[in-house]
Amino acid sequence: MEYAGIKAKQEAAFLVILVMGVSGSGKTTIGRLLAEQVGWHFADADDFHPAGNRDKLAAGIPLTDEDRWPWLDLLQSTLKGWIEHRRSTVLACSALKSVYRRHLVQGWEDLVRWVYLRGDVDLIARRVAARTDHFMHRDLLANQFDMLEEPADALVVDIDESPDRIVASIRSALGL
Repeated sequence: MEYAGIKAKQEAAFLVILVMGVSGSGKTTIGRLLAEQVGWHFADADDFHPAGNRDKLAAGIPLTDEDRWPWLDLLQSTLKGWIEHRRSTVLACSALKSVYRRHLVQGWEDLVRWVYLRGDVDLIARRVAARTDHFMHRDLLANQFDMLEEPADALVVDIDESPDRIVASIRSALGL
């Protein structure tokens, strides 16, 4: 686990944690478990995709930025609402490019912590191949890795541990 550019202790009365990474990295599993353990709201950015995006991804067609920006705008608006209502939340969101991450948290960077779930291609490919309950077509994994711009300002967690250990590491690093 690496820790760079974020404060260890929660300084605000609330916080938003964005758990990011490629498809199959464990964002939903880790995010949900983290939220459950700290008693916060959990949301999955996949649930905010319009049907057209979900259909494209299920068909193995990569999304374009034109597809993504309305989704990112909706997520940004939702984040703003959580912050305005001081609702501590864990959001699982791919946020693969730095421009997407900047857009999502613009104006409230101090209230957001990024957790990047990092894993090697082979491990994640095995996970994606084993999934039966996700709309994302497994052939899109290479596209996800091609798009990925690893964050410099995130807590970086390698995903080769159990979910419980990963969440314990995140909680320890973030002081939760």
